[in-house]
Order: sequence, then C-alpha cells, then structure tokens
Amino acid sequence: MTAAAATRPTAGPLSGPDALRFGYGTNGFANHRLGDALAVLADLGYVGVALTLDHDHLDPFAPGLARRVAAVSRRLDALGLAVVVETGARYLLDPRHKHAPTLLHDDPARRVEFLRRAVRIGADLGAEAVSFWAGVRPPGVPPGVAADRLVAGCATVCAEAAEAGVPLGFEPEPGMFVEDIAGWWRLREALGAPPGFGITLDIGHCRCLEPMPVPQCVPAVAAHLVNVQIDDMRRGVHEHLEFGTGEIDFPPVLRALADAGYRGLVAVELPRHSHAAPAVAARSLDFLRAAASRGEGR
Repeated sequence: MTAAAATRPTAGPLSGPDALRFGYGTNGFANHRLGDALAVLADLGYVGVALTLDHDHLDPFAPGLARRVAAVSRRLDALGLAVVVETGARYLLDPRHKHAPTLLHDDPARRVEFLRRAVRIGADLGAEAVSFWAGVRPPGVPPGVAADRLVAGCATVCAEAAEAGVPLGFEPEPGMFVEDIAGWWRLREALGAPPGFGITLDIGHCRCLEPMPVPQCVPAVAAHLVNVQIDDMRRGVHEHLEFGTGEIDFPPVLRALADAGYRGLVAVELPRHSHAAPAVAARSLDFLRAAASRGEGR
C-alpha cells in the first residue's frame, strides 16, 4: 500500500445521518477525465468514489500501470477521497460483446486476469473493497457447468484478495447468474464461506427483485456488507434511476444502514447519466443528505 493510501480517510465511529459516507460511481462520469471527475466530486462534498476500471479511467491493461495507479492514489489523497474498485466496465475486455468474457464463459482467462489486476490495484489504492459479479450465463452453458466455473473463478479471486488483504464485495445483479441475495448465500457456501468474501448491495436491485422490503435487505446481509451502491428503481425493471423518480422510500433504507453499523461507502450508481454528470451528482448528494436527516428524525 502506498503512503497516500495509508493516510486516506476511512470510516469513523459516527452516529446518526453522519454515519453514512456518500460516494459516487465514476461510471457516471464517463465523459470526464478521471482526475477532473474526482475533483468535481470532492468539490461537491462526496467523501469517496466507486472507481470503475475502464478504458479512460485507469485502464488496467494499458502501459505504465504502476505509475498511473500511483498518480491516482496521490490524487485521491490530495482530495481526501476514499475509494472502492468496481469492475463492471462494459467493453473493456471485448470490444464487440458487453461484459464478455465472464467467469462463466468457456475461456474466462481474461476476466480472471482482470479481476486479479483489480485486486492488486485496490491494494495499491487502499481500496475499502473490490466489487465484481457473476455475469449472464452464456447460451449453451448448462447451469451446473456455469456454477462450477463461477466457484472456480471466485476461488482464484478470493485467493488473490486474501494475499493482498483486500475485501471482496460480490454483487448480485438482476439478470445475471447470481441475481439476488439468496444466490449470494449459495455461492458463499459453495466457496466454503471465505472470510474475505463479502457482498456488494445495490439498493435499487433490492427494489427490482428481492422478495423482502428494501430496508430489510440491509440487516439480512449486514454481517457481510462491504460495499453499497445506491440508486432509485422500480419493481421488475432493472433501470438505474435518479432519486425520486422510482419507487424507493430512502429514509428507512438509510436508517437501516446506519442502524446496521455500516461504515463503508454508499456510492451513487447512475452509469447512464454521464451526459449531465456534475448536475446529477449535485442533486444526488442533496437528496441523500436530506433523506438521511429524515431517517434520523423518524
């Protein structure tokens, strides 16, 4: 870990709405240079970023990786921003096929290498977690084969993360092979319940497909929660929406996070809003702060 990463702000023993540490996903700033995006978010008052490794945002396959990682680490430190590493770039590994290859494909080697690099980058940045998901089961791959491939791939990533000392947050994603909390529990059990294998919880996904009310999803996984993404959503529709345009009542959700003692980042996840990123990010932080205060005053 770099000296800058070692001094970066981390979770503190706060209470009430101030217990929640709001961040923003860089995949919602796709039209900005990474350094500019980080500066905008820090100026707005965010305390962290969810950094999606992508072509223009710390490409893990481009030359000079160590130098570029060190520069980003210094930039984060100078701006006082914490970081989690996200791995959901759409066309980083294959310019023709979204998210391919995944851990479920016949040849997942490039995905495995990407995730191993993400873990090492996370370690060098002092990341609070590295987040990843299963992917969609490819046509012609039986469910049992897909499950075996997923377990094998996750085991490799878990070993890399354990050596690097970086927590993993596996994200259930609607439409993917592991799409809900129940699927995450099954995967964790199949892996032998490794201590570093946590969960990334997307609040919008909870509204989209989880059977329990959204606030109840938080205590259901609180003991293993290492990363939170937040956005609005409607039941049965996997579309990340700005706050107030979907169906989620946010004060109880934020109260549940605070009550659970969660101290990681709560990062806005709006990957299709880059066209208006600074304005959307400003509105989002205002909304979340107000919702957290309302939740505190229940």
